[in-house]
Amino acid sequence: MARPKHEDGLSKFQRYRAARQKSGMKLLRLWVPDTTADTFHAEAERQAALIRGTAGDVDAQRFIEQSFEWPNP
Repeated sequence: MARPKHEDGLSKFQRYRAARQKSGMKLLRLWVPDTTADTFHAEAERQAALIRGTAGDVDAQRFIEQSFEWPNP
């Protein structure tokens, strides 16, 4: 069964994006660290060591612990 042609000339994804924009949404693309990269874990540890034990670290850890229900082993 052939799909009906749309007169707007837009693809299905373009129509989807247009509908999201019309409803007040905005497309956002982000570049995030690749956790599978060879250098990721070493860099994460380096950055963690820089803040470990500082007042900001203590506050952040307290916030995370209060914000998330951790499973009891």
